[in-house]
Amino acid sequence: MGAIDDERIAAGVDHLQAAALEMIAAARSFLDLLEDLVADRDKMADVVAAVGDAARSASRAAREVRPVRHSAGKRRKAGGDGDDVEDEDDYSSVQRIRVS
Repeated sequence: MGAIDDERIAAGVDHLQAAALEMIAAARSFLDLLEDLVADRDKMADVVAAVGDAARSASRAAREVRPVRHSAGKRRKAGGDGDDVEDEDDYSSVQRIRVS
């Protein structure tokens, strides 16, 4: 290794060290925020209520999703060469789109 490689390695280590210190500072800030949140019962109750509302909304949305019928109404047989298709009367949540 030459002097140029040593300089590049040192610069890389310096950047990684600076990034690690930034991550630690960000984690400390986040933990301080969480500590304040947990210490305040009213704020904590608000967060729990908001998470519960989001979960209920996601659950409602998931129940309202309708399955998608394959547009061609056919699918390839497992291991087929592409010409082997079979009728498909069932529904699936995945729509397959041919790109050939």
